[in-house]
Amino acid sequence: MSETRSPLPLPFRRRSSGEIKNLTSVSSSLLPAFGTIVDEGHLQLKKYVIAPYDRRYRLWQTFLVVLVVYSAWASPFELAFGKVASGSLEPVDLVVDAFFVVDIILTFFIAYFDKSTYLLVDDRKKIALRYLKKLWFPMDVASTLPFQFLYRIFTGKMHRGDVFGFLNLLRLWRLRRVSELFTRLEKDTRFSYYWTRYCKLIAVTLFAVHSAGCFYYWLAASNGQPENTWIGSLVHDFKHRNIWLGYTYSMYWSIVTLTTVGYGDLHAVNTGEKIFNMLYMLFNISLTAYLIGNMTNLIVHSAARTFAMRDAINQILNYGSKNRLPEGLREQMLAHMQLKFKTAELKQEAVLEDLPKAIRSSVAQHLFRRTAENTYLFKGVSEDFIAQLVTEMKAEYFPPKVEVILQNEIATDFYILVSGAVDILTYKNGTEQYLKGLKQEMLEDIPYVTELLGGLTTEHTVPNEGTHNHEAPSYHGDPNVEGTEETSKSITSTFSIRVIVHGHHPNENAKEGDMMGKLINLPDSIDGLFRLAEKKFGKRGSKVLMSDGSEVEELRALRENDHLFIF
Repeated sequence: MSETRSPLPLPFRRRSSGEIKNLTSVSSSLLPAFGTIVDEGHLQLKKYVIAPYDRRYRLWQTFLVVLVVYSAWASPFELAFGKVASGSLEPVDLVVDAFFVVDIILTFFIAYFDKSTYLLVDDRKKIALRYLKKLWFPMDVASTLPFQFLYRIFTGKMHRGDVFGFLNLLRLWRLRRVSELFTRLEKDTRFSYYWTRYCKLIAVTLFAVHSAGCFYYWLAASNGQPENTWIGSLVHDFKHRNIWLGYTYSMYWSIVTLTTVGYGDLHAVNTGEKIFNMLYMLFNISLTAYLIGNMTNLIVHSAARTFAMRDAINQILNYGSKNRLPEGLREQMLAHMQLKFKTAELKQEAVLEDLPKAIRSSVAQHLFRRTAENTYLFKGVSEDFIAQLVTEMKAEYFPPKVEVILQNEIATDFYILVSGAVDILTYKNGTEQYLKGLKQEMLEDIPYVTELLGGLTTEHTVPNEGTHNHEAPSYHGDPNVEGTEETSKSITSTFSIRVIVHGHHPNENAKEGDMMGKLINLPDSIDGLFRLAEKKFGKRGSKVLMSDGSEVEELRALRENDHLFIF
């Protein structure tokens, strides 16, 4: 039985298999250590065992984070305002605790990575023993038990003391889930790193403000002399007033103190409040340093490229001024530097350097292969040669009015013009001249320019703006300029056969001035050759002979640098 296979693109690509779609869900622990024997079916977990990177389990963890946010707000709030713990918030607390009980049960079925072998362990007995031995299990249980509700069931009494308020603070153990979520989001390329860090800083600040305000209110509420407190001196009988009134005063004091404004309208009265204020202000110093440091790093990171560009431009200006460079040369240097930073995101050479060679080769094939294949110079060459050539190519961008190659310069690079245009310039009598626009008489005085530009029309010369070159290093020789796909077809006829013409019979002695002959591009017909010879020698000929005396009947039989005698 025969098998038909479709041709594979160059280079051949190998892809890994698997069901993991989000790379951020893959932990480095998935990679086994050197020398570890990995079973092919090691990812086939046992029945009722859940992989930690399973998408559904990650969604469950994200849902629990929402409940953690509620617990982080409710626990300090219930400590400060104890009556809400056994009132309106009690049913909500019971529902939230029930979800975390379910999570504790699920943890006994979550596979884990063994740090000694870096393999996924799906043995339920080992999973259970590992969970029971760690600190996580007792803390998870302690932070989930509804102590006040259980006390009322077993004793039949309602207890409103501060003991249950402090026990409810054990729920803050759940905040580790929020930290894990932000760590995962910072590595997830689908989310902005800047805004993820920004939201994390806001969450930390709000939690600090809320917790400090609630604890400060609890100090006043638990004081035996309510009028001798920070809020009692302004709001009499505040314990029996609206709960949200006391919460508003607490948040106002906490925010004013955190921002170091300190209006002084709410101030510590007794010794306990003064001690708490000192500790809170010391904490604020650390928190402010943490916030400012993180925000500074985010802002500087986003503007790093702009700072680098400005520094590079200033260095160029200083260098040009100290060395008294010409104004035109300074402008070229600045234009090149600005274009370099504008195209940095397109080139990204530093990124490609860190990738494997196979991936870099695939990127080069995708970017440059079609350009190389459409170049007239490489028409008909083998695919292997194109593949090897393309892997050495890289993109180069040149701003307008910048020299790419100078006369008499040893060429080390070969350029293919993809977009834009280039001009060939020469200096004559101290001034620049565009060779394309010179008259025929002036071009004849410049060696080989007529032959180089023969066949080109002014239609191919466009303003040199945004010139975009692909550069293949390590090519030694004279550079040839190639246009886009449409332009290259017309430029192919530019380099025609060059011959040397003489205005006399090959057996006659040449006149003075006709010893070396005239180097011309061979026209399309013999009539055109006669007209060109008449223009060169001032007389029209009727025969074309070779140096051996044979007569030329077809121009296609001529070769490069043949001597033609027209008389």
